[in-house]
Amino acid sequence: MHALVGENGAGKSTLMKILYGMQKPDEGTITVGGDQVTFSSPADAIALGIGMVHQHFMLADNLTVLENVVLGGEKLYGIGARARRKIQEISDAYGLGVRPDVLVEQLGVADRQRVEILKVLYRGARTLILDEPTAVLVPQEVDALFDNLRELKAEGLTVIFISHKLGEVLSVADEITVIRRGTTVGTADPRSTTTKQLAELMVGTELPSPETRESTVTDVPMLKVEDLRLTATDPDGVVREVLAGIGFTIHKGEVMGIAGVEGNGQTELIEALMGMRDPDAGVVTLDGADISHAATRKRREGGIGYIPEDRHRHGLLLDAPLWENRILGHVTEKPNSKKGLLDLKAARQDTERIVREYDVRTPGIEVTAASLSGGNQQKLIVGREMSHAPKLLIAAHPTRGVDVGAQAQIWDQIREARHEGLAVLLISADLDELIGLSDTLRVMYRGRLVADADPATITPEELGSAMTGATSGHLEHDENGESR
Repeated sequence: MHALVGENGAGKSTLMKILYGMQKPDEGTITVGGDQVTFSSPADAIALGIGMVHQHFMLADNLTVLENVVLGGEKLYGIGARARRKIQEISDAYGLGVRPDVLVEQLGVADRQRVEILKVLYRGARTLILDEPTAVLVPQEVDALFDNLRELKAEGLTVIFISHKLGEVLSVADEITVIRRGTTVGTADPRSTTTKQLAELMVGTELPSPETRESTVTDVPMLKVEDLRLTATDPDGVVREVLAGIGFTIHKGEVMGIAGVEGNGQTELIEALMGMRDPDAGVVTLDGADISHAATRKRREGGIGYIPEDRHRHGLLLDAPLWENRILGHVTEKPNSKKGLLDLKAARQDTERIVREYDVRTPGIEVTAASLSGGNQQKLIVGREMSHAPKLLIAAHPTRGVDVGAQAQIWDQIREARHEGLAVLLISADLDELIGLSDTLRVMYRGRLVADADPATITPEELGSAMTGATSGHLEHDENGESR
């Protein structure tokens, strides 16, 4: 099990794309099993036993697990009983617990990941490349994934994985390669390396902590949500409640964190608050104004900043230059417009400032957003949203897929703005981030807020347990140190 670590833009994903035949190297050699090889497409890599699980899953939601697995590999075992037997065989052999007939859209994120792993094993992979495999998993799911990976390793498979979570890297890897700015800068032995040493090798600085020391919470309400309800219709016509009587208040200077396994209503809550979905019932008040049914632009102009959970789908135009992306969501606001017309010169100048202040690694503002690494795309979005002095920031996974250096910057920006009176709704799969940054913590399960916790005393394990629906109410320690 070989880990590859490095800051955003260091070249990790580019290297993996070369190993998977998605990109051609200019020079250098790759040998598989002692033989020198060249890949002209992923099909060549697959034929030589290399499989890749991407950070953004490549599954069709409207197909079953079985259909997703056989798609493109129909010649291997057909599409019927033989394929089903093979899937079951692989699932049992590696403890993946995959259900062939379930629609992918009904699966949680951990199950989707197991389907992706099964998909590459089904094609005969002996080397697995995993890009940020734990980015969206809770601690219990991470442990289960690592058990799966150890099982694969025991069967003689090789696993290469990219991760920014250095503690996990040290606990599971046999060897670590560190790359910086496109060059290998060192290797590390997990048995004798600390996270601090690894962080310094990776970015030249110490590992940051999301810990927030002083409280800046005021008694002035900024966002008030009362009895918010939302229903959605399944593909088979069944109407289900996705938000059930959600209510909370976030004050000026307060960060409220929401913990929950993905797929429990967090996305729908964000979309209802942003005006992307119209709730069936309930009242949403921003700084005293009722915005329950206001248009998204009105909410933006009213002072809502938004870091979306999926930066590619909701945060950027990948084929547009950086300065155009700076305008997105703030078309009518300064410096992007003047007297009702776009002010492109001012927008370009402000993009230069964001690139400079937020350390967005780019050759210039004319390049497309797609040419930036994931972490630099995230820094551009954070810079854009913070540039309009929002009253409320909805931050969904603000540091997903960013390195320790960028993480520290984003946390600092949130802390600083909170100090100035910003109210923040923080949704994150990183439980240390949630506990460290939040003033108040709520747990979301099946469309309801089922528990609340004090960030000063709760542990990631207790929070993870509440997220799976095992505990509810107020989470606190008893005399024996157990949660109850």
